[in-house]
Amino acid sequence: MDSVRIPVRAGALAAGLALALTACGGPAEGGDTGHKGAAPAAEERTDRIEPLAGPAPEPKLPAEVASADGHTVSVEDTSRVVPLTGSLNEIVFTLGLGEQVVARDITATFEQAADLPVVTRAHDVSAESVLSLKPTVVLADTTTGPAEAISQLRDAGIPLVVLDPPKSLDDIGPRIEAVAGALGVAEAGKALVDRTEQRIEKVRADVPDLPAADRPRVAFLYLRGSASVYLLGGRESGAGSLLEAAGALDAGKESGLRKDFTAITSEALAKAAPDAILVMAKGLKSVDGIDGLVKIPGVAETPAGMDRRVVSIDDGVLLNYGPRTDQVLADLVDQLYAGQDGAK
Repeated sequence: MDSVRIPVRAGALAAGLALALTACGGPAEGGDTGHKGAAPAAEERTDRIEPLAGPAPEPKLPAEVASADGHTVSVEDTSRVVPLTGSLNEIVFTLGLGEQVVARDITATFEQAADLPVVTRAHDVSAESVLSLKPTVVLADTTTGPAEAISQLRDAGIPLVVLDPPKSLDDIGPRIEAVAGALGVAEAGKALVDRTEQRIEKVRADVPDLPAADRPRVAFLYLRGSASVYLLGGRESGAGSLLEAAGALDAGKESGLRKDFTAITSEALAKAAPDAILVMAKGLKSVDGIDGLVKIPGVAETPAGMDRRVVSIDDGVLLNYGPRTDQVLADLVDQLYAGQDGAK
């Protein structure tokens, strides 16, 4: 079966789905978007970040930064920050520097960033829009594009720090520290890492302790109903680390899918045999909820489809691997084990 090439890194995948759904208009209305024993749907909850307590940190500048694209960058002013991904925006705001952020990527969905100008066009960054805001520093991922726009920003003399996107829980601390270091607030970065790790460990302590044979098999599905795109996540989908932390098995990985995503077929789903299905909330809406999901060939015949056991997590946080990942993990655990024997 041929692998379908879409972004393999977690941040890029989250951005790609959110952008695609935004560009294609609103999701279909109606249908059952909940699951058995579910808490309120993710998209119904308040989408806010929680900055570190206390006054905003005072940057210690200049900061010399090794950018992931091979450049050494000197950051001398953080009064006008432009983060070019939703996950980077989230970290900057959570560090307590939200007042200095002057733009957002379309995937920065949280409430505090809602009024900021968007500097993306479809899947691409608009260099002209960024430059018009006179940024003093720009933060990007190695997946941020197009390359011409990134070159244009660097050629304009704007300090541009490029970071590697996060792929797992292990990347959270280094990523936060990298952003904090670039902005001259290393101590705030350490404090945020400590807070985030403590909260994640608290959630992990409440994960049901099930025998290996009873761990649920969970398939991560990438859905874009408006474009008839239905993909099954494999080892490189970005969701595996979360599923493992939740005490689950990544059904795509376990079935032998080595890359990122593969087009959904009845055969692929039968081999994965998921007990539950993980989706992004807007992706689920795009197929008209669970009623539409089970109409995708092969879904209804899986244990997950027969039980209508679906876990839906907000698009803007699922694969960010950042300061709100404890909430994502808690949501995943709550939904995955709702009403199940052996849950704490």
